[in-house]
Amino acid sequence: MREALWSELLKARRSRLPALTALAFSIVTLVCALFMFILADPARARAMGLLGDKAQLSGASADWPGYLALLAQAVAVGGLLVYSMIAIWLFGREFSDHTVKDLLALPTSRTAIVAAKFTVAAGWALLLATGTTVLGLLLGALLALPDWSAQAAAAGAVKILVAAALSAVLTTPLALAASGGRGYLAAVGVLFVLAFAAQIIAALGFGAWFPYSVPGLYAGIAGPDHDPPGPISMLLVLTTGTAGVAATLAWWRNADHDR
Repeated sequence: MREALWSELLKARRSRLPALTALAFSIVTLVCALFMFILADPARARAMGLLGDKAQLSGASADWPGYLALLAQAVAVGGLLVYSMIAIWLFGREFSDHTVKDLLALPTSRTAIVAAKFTVAAGWALLLATGTTVLGLLLGALLALPDWSAQAAAAGAVKILVAAALSAVLTTPLALAASGGRGYLAAVGVLFVLAFAAQIIAALGFGAWFPYSVPGLYAGIAGPDHDPPGPISMLLVLTTGTAGVAATLAWWRNADHDR
């Protein structure tokens, strides 16, 4: 396991994807802060034209609770896409780069290889979520947003991290899709279908029963009038993530890697 984990870490370090994912989360945080900057002054929002209108349509309030809630919603939705791309890259690159047979020829079990990939994906997601939370708090402090309190900041940070965790857990089936599809293309197609379905099903009012809608609903994307997802919704997310890990592991153990 240690050798497999070290190998995956080296692959990630030599790739541009960690920097790109960090940049993506940083841009999301900066955009949320920009919305707060605009909303804090309605006259400034009108002066900025369309950008001001878009900020007002976000429905957020220009204070610490509203800012952290907006950031949690952005992480819930954007995180699902970014974390899924990480999982797809970790599992699909072996087939796209034609290194899968070389990897399996090493004196390392397939279980250890899969476990190492999921471990790197989990650590990667945690670092991105933590960095986003810290950057978000710093930008909020620079904006001098009203209604600051340590309790509100802690609650907002927890919501961001939990939303990120829910999104990360749901990426394990994408690892299976990348493995079964022997590359990136099939998994990216599955990701688009799931992301589209999550929005449609949530809009129809059944998002609490569809795991991929749960992170956004938890973050409050449906608005304050909607109840957050309950224990059953969380259990569906956990079940989906666990099933994705088990199915991916079973596929790597039993599949014939002949190409």
